[in-house]
Amino acid sequence: MARMIDGEAYKEMILAAAAAVADRVEEVNALNVFPVPDGDTGTNMSMTLNNAAEQLNKLESPTLGRALEVTSSALLRGARGNSGVITSLLFRGIAKGMKDARTADGAVLAEGLKEGAATAYKAVMKPAEGTILTVARIAGDAAVKAAKKTRDPEAVLGAAIKSAKKALDETVNQNPVLKKAGVVDAGGYGYLLILQGMQDALSGTITRLARKIPVPVINPAVTVDSADFSSFDEGEINFDYCTEFIAARETDKDPEDLRQFLPTIGDCVVVVEDDEIVKVHVHTNEPHLALGEALKYGQLITVKIENMVEQHRKIVSEETEANMGKREYAAPVTRYGFVSVAAGEGVMNLFRELGADNVVGGGQTMNPSTEDILRAIDLTPAEIVFVLPNNKNIIMAGQQAAALSDKQVVVLGTKTIPQGICAMLSFDHDLELEANVQAMEAAIEAVKSGSITYAARDSEFDGMHIEEGDHMALMEGKLLETGKDFFAVMEALAKAMCKDECNFITIIHGEGADEEQADKVREIFQNASGDAEINVLCGGQPVYSYLISVE
Repeated sequence: MARMIDGEAYKEMILAAAAAVADRVEEVNALNVFPVPDGDTGTNMSMTLNNAAEQLNKLESPTLGRALEVTSSALLRGARGNSGVITSLLFRGIAKGMKDARTADGAVLAEGLKEGAATAYKAVMKPAEGTILTVARIAGDAAVKAAKKTRDPEAVLGAAIKSAKKALDETVNQNPVLKKAGVVDAGGYGYLLILQGMQDALSGTITRLARKIPVPVINPAVTVDSADFSSFDEGEINFDYCTEFIAARETDKDPEDLRQFLPTIGDCVVVVEDDEIVKVHVHTNEPHLALGEALKYGQLITVKIENMVEQHRKIVSEETEANMGKREYAAPVTRYGFVSVAAGEGVMNLFRELGADNVVGGGQTMNPSTEDILRAIDLTPAEIVFVLPNNKNIIMAGQQAAALSDKQVVVLGTKTIPQGICAMLSFDHDLELEANVQAMEAAIEAVKSGSITYAARDSEFDGMHIEEGDHMALMEGKLLETGKDFFAVMEALAKAMCKDECNFITIIHGEGADEEQADKVREIFQNASGDAEINVLCGGQPVYSYLISVE
């Protein structure tokens, strides 16, 4: 008889998947085409999966539904970089496809894999073929086809893996950039490792992986301590029942109505919604009224009601998906606030001086998680919070954090530090939201961004021969010039960036640069620009010795 997947089996499958990716992080990173030292697809996927592994390790004999829920939630909050966010979306879809099963056979697993790919495709604004999305879609289709012949989940997963391998090999021909480099897609390879790890656990090749997976940890600039429940007196609890539930969105009723209603019967209200569900947390003496209002949106998927006074007496604190007891909020005292992502003490201080309420440590090689950004949003005392990712690989995590927050959040598409700086400089507290967004987006479009870094390995890229350690000039994220002579590379960048009229230039030097060199860089840009106003700042940023903006 074919083995069925229960909660414990699914837990082991995810732990094995996390271990499989952790063991080959550098292999995945090495597939990143661009030879800059921030090829971190493997690192991001591993750290994202590790967050789920840590949460699952806390569960003893979970039901399948609970294991699916914890995995989906942990991946969502722990997602780092675009590859991590897409991984979380894949498993969110898997959870959706398998949510009604107490145990899963091959057919249920196949439905989950197919739904995972569909969910990820829907969430990505411009899905490209020859990526992890392609590999996941073809694997899901193969699983569904196999499930028509067998209900054995191991056999179904094997069919998915076989097709995923073929799809991965084909990515080199689907993506022009991959074809030039002669490599397969890094994210697709990471997903194949995930599937193989899951199969190893299911088949018994790997057993009892209930352990913490060792991966590097990023320490965010914003930290929040856990709540100390023992410090509260029972008299400080205004309402007896902590009520949490998830309601399906089966009607067109606006969740804003729920946000307006719940404060009339309680406090500590949090309402988070997406296209499919509404999640609610409220402290109230009348949980039946909250549940009754929720039923106007659709069926209740989960309900949890706990007596907080009794909890206090027993000194028991249970973790929940929302983990509300450990989240800290800053009540709005102003209309607008800013959260920025940056690396380097000088750059971080610059954003603070420009008005950022919270700066999350991160950038190239160290993408912050969705949870890191959400924590910073929570701690920003404003009604409307602007998020500046300042890196194309952090935008999706910012968008996920915005969806989880109960505040109004606007994620600006800043892909570079100069774009983030210009966006903040164009902000006006007296303008309405739409006018401010338009002004900041115009500023982002107007600024030219350049940078200098080094080659992490030998490579042939875009017709250029690149050797490890070569200086590399990038303009708008694209390779412009490379070579061993630093000043020759910098002169090529200055000429390209100052080709058109320019009035203001900002040069931010980081690790590997000194004041003497920075003065020479100023001269190079002064000669290229004429009489442009130039500011030179010490940013201290890693990886990129120079960040340059031209306006």
